[in-house]
Amino acid sequence: MENGVDILMITHKRPQYTKITLEKLLNSCDEKSRVWIWQNGNYKETLDVVDSFKGHKNFYRFHHSSKNEKLNTPTNWLWSNAKGDFLGKVDDDCIVPRDWIKTLLNAHLDNPYFGVIGCWHFLKEDYREEIAAWKIKQFSNGHRLMVNCWLGGSGYIMKKKCIDLLGPIKKNKSFTSYCIDISLKGFINGWYYPFIYQKHLDDPRVEESLLKTDEDIRKWAPLSVINNGVTTLQDWKNHLIYRAHKLQEEPIDPIRYLKFSKYLSMIYRIYYYKKLRIWNNL
Repeated sequence: MENGVDILMITHKRPQYTKITLEKLLNSCDEKSRVWIWQNGNYKETLDVVDSFKGHKNFYRFHHSSKNEKLNTPTNWLWSNAKGDFLGKVDDDCIVPRDWIKTLLNAHLDNPYFGVIGCWHFLKEDYREEIAAWKIKQFSNGHRLMVNCWLGGSGYIMKKKCIDLLGPIKKNKSFTSYCIDISLKGFINGWYYPFIYQKHLDDPRVEESLLKTDEDIRKWAPLSVINNGVTTLQDWKNHLIYRAHKLQEEPIDPIRYLKFSKYLSMIYRIYYYKKLRIWNNL
């Protein structure tokens, strides 16, 4: 499907979120956008919510896994079956704005060297111009990105050409490292700027969030909370602010993330200098 966008949402056990986020995603699609749902586990309330949307014109395919599969399995399911020229993903805890697909798709079409571009999932007050301005670059037809070697796993659209070059995401790879590999192939990744804000419902500062107390953190803890050893609401808020600021400081040279010695990194840089479009366009 030329210029079509196939978008994945992985659902699990938070029906309150799924009811909101899936509806917003489906209604943000145009006639060339299709939503693929992968349900992890047998949580009946979530399954009922997903079932209620199956008649929507933009609901394209559903897969139910009785196991709680890790991210790479449903991601590769979409990547190996999708026919669109562009691929995306929206988490079941993120509310995307209505025109996000149109804006990102136009940017991709105007800039063939864009790889993965997406929405910002932090709050407006988390942006600090004094640390981020150097990363905001202008590209063809007035499009701007806050350039970074990787994005988070929600609210992004990427060219299928990237998967054609790199293949599926391997078991030992994270989406972060896969995005860095895309950068090393000469593509430019980043968040569209001015930011397209997606509401991250696991941010306690968002009105619709279920996380309002320390008990909520223990009951509804998202994977990122567990992975970072967070146990209190305030610690989680602090961590989100820290992550937002850290991303605005991260280097944009993909070679900086390679685990090579200084000498090998220099050789690698010389070899790829002309190939990496990022250094010819920024």
